[in-house]
Amino acid sequence: MPTYDYVCSSCGHEFETFQSIKAASLEDCPACTKPKLKRKIGLGAGIIFKGGGFYETDYKRANGQNKNAASSPDKPAAKTSEPAAKSSLASAS
Repeated sequence: MPTYDYVCSSCGHEFETFQSIKAASLEDCPACTKPKLKRKIGLGAGIIFKGGGFYETDYKRANGQNKNAASSPDKPAAKTSEPAAKSSLASAS
């Protein structure tokens, strides 16, 4: 469940609470009991994966391949160009 921040426009009381996404916004301030609460718009938080089931190799790299795909024996290795042979001009000097 997401955490929502609220502020009372009457007394200035600020707090946060867990609510379902489908739940209606709170209206009554718990400090002054007036119906002046406003839900603050926040940036949210990043997703944090905890536990043993998430690995670095599960996510793609910037070049579009995951870490295991680069060293996979199923795919042929990328061809590397060999240095060019010395030109005849260099050996004539």
